[in-house]
Amino acid sequence: MAPAVAPSPVPPPAAELTAAINALRRERNAVILAHYYQEPEIQDIADVIGDSLELARRAASTDAEVIVFCGVHFMAETAKILNPDRIVLLPDADAGCSLADDCPADDFAAFRARHPDHQVVSYINCTAAVKAQSDLICTSSNAVDLVRQLPEDRPILFAPDRNLGRWVERQSGRSLTLWPGRCVVHETFSEEALLRLMARHPDAEVIAHPECVEPLLDHADFIGSTSRLLSHAETSPASCFIVLTEPGILHQMERRLPQKSFLPVPGTDGCSCNACPYMRLNTLEKLWSCLATLEPRIELDETIRQQALRPIERMLAMSR
Repeated sequence: MAPAVAPSPVPPPAAELTAAINALRRERNAVILAHYYQEPEIQDIADVIGDSLELARRAASTDAEVIVFCGVHFMAETAKILNPDRIVLLPDADAGCSLADDCPADDFAAFRARHPDHQVVSYINCTAAVKAQSDLICTSSNAVDLVRQLPEDRPILFAPDRNLGRWVERQSGRSLTLWPGRCVVHETFSEEALLRLMARHPDAEVIAHPECVEPLLDHADFIGSTSRLLSHAETSPASCFIVLTEPGILHQMERRLPQKSFLPVPGTDGCSCNACPYMRLNTLEKLWSCLATLEPRIELDETIRQQALRPIERMLAMSR
């Protein structure tokens, strides 16, 4: 007879969830890291909110015994790569990433084998097994700067996001061999809907994440990572912004700049499919549950972890 499966713990009532999470956080000596694309209630309870670069830095420097990563699987893997002796939790184990899924490790190894002379720069939005095959990891915050620092006598293979890669090419002046991956969220924005918003709000600035397709980026007044979109909105004299990225960032924009307006761009056919379905799998109830049970945990093969650590550490050392 198979052993009985322990029942999942029942979370406290909604009105008591925040206090219960805070009590468990203290008891576990845990830090809660949250990406800008999380639901507002997750962002509001997090110890640190940031983009992939900031969260990687904070994961590398934390002294917490438990890291709860409210984001997606590759982000929690990165935290585990940097903290092998700590417990790393992801509130929902199914919180994956279409971009990471677009680059299977075995297929990527075959692609690399066809370009043996290339330096491999991989966007952090990939699995640990792909990071382990890379020379350098980057984020959308530092990709252009890191590529500019690389020796010019060796060609560069860039993976997995083709749209970010094309933008890095344009900004850095370096020719890149691109893996053909894409983020389904950033590819769903409707150019027609963007143009309608621009016509209705002619004084608004269009700000965009570089994972968007080129025709949309061509309309942008400013292009940058989520953290740079936020900082640009803080310093720009504009009072209205049309925002081309996952709409979770609007929560921080509206909190920090209540006097300004932020307009999300619909997806194709007017849908809200530009909200990442994986990011939204994490909830306060699941956050409480993972702190209560210390599951689901991120576990990595130690050989892959050590191989993936080197390009991440190189990124952190090269980032300005």
